[in-house]
Amino acid sequence: MVGQGEWLELFTRYLATERQLSPNTVRNYRFELERAAELMNGKHWRDVSRQDLSAVMARLHRQGLGPRSLALTASALKQFGKFLLKEGLISNDPAAALSAPKQQKTLPKNLDVDSVTHLLDIPPEDWIALRDRAIMELFYSCGLRLAELAGLDVRDLNLDAREVRVLGKGSKERILPVGSVALSAIKDWLGHRSQMSCSDDALFVSTWGSRLSHRSIQSRMEKWAQIQGLSVGVHPHKLRHSFATHMLESSGDLRAVQELLGHANLATTQIYTSLDFQHLAKVYDGAHPRARKKGD
Repeated sequence: MVGQGEWLELFTRYLATERQLSPNTVRNYRFELERAAELMNGKHWRDVSRQDLSAVMARLHRQGLGPRSLALTASALKQFGKFLLKEGLISNDPAAALSAPKQQKTLPKNLDVDSVTHLLDIPPEDWIALRDRAIMELFYSCGLRLAELAGLDVRDLNLDAREVRVLGKGSKERILPVGSVALSAIKDWLGHRSQMSCSDDALFVSTWGSRLSHRSIQSRMEKWAQIQGLSVGVHPHKLRHSFATHMLESSGDLRAVQELLGHANLATTQIYTSLDFQHLAKVYDGAHPRARKKGD
């Protein structure tokens, strides 16, 4: 009989070479499988049942493992089961229907209006400050994703109409209004950009005139959070979330915020903006013509 170790070696080699997973991921998967085998007292994988794996998950849960860790265990077991089945080493995959506790979706903490105002109160000391202020103003004005902002070209702006054309997920295009403060910051930046030698039409460029990378945008925002003395870190997603929250608090119009964010489903917007059901029900009852019976 082929030993446990040989099957595990085949699997880890498959993950590293064919799947090309990172060494860290391969190491984590191997650890999870070795731990599961130990909890099953070394039972050979060809004899393992779904009940055995469920018992492993239940035992790890009792030991205090959280949803994220249990999800990793389940993923390792399921991937291993698929591999063994594909290789013809087992005839039935015991991990096929295995499930882990659902992880709670963690929502980013938004900045309040005063914090955003303080963050964006950047003195125009040099062209980098002009650029960075325009970047953050546009993030907050339009609720853009990082990839959307980084991908903007100068031609995507319509300064007269105060609009920007954005290419979102799934190559879906949307036209967004740009606030007056953000528009002013962008004009200041464009005034300097026009004097630079740029290698393409990118709206935001580096010292060398090339399109600013995602990482560069993130690091500049982190830097400004430190310079401005904010007690929390700042990143593109946080400004997007702050935009959504502040818009919703002011308007109560969930559908409009959905359109601005470029969400395909309203449920995504609900989660994104930390709405509770009571608030949603209040907005619905106050707005929908057939939400309540006559006389209520």
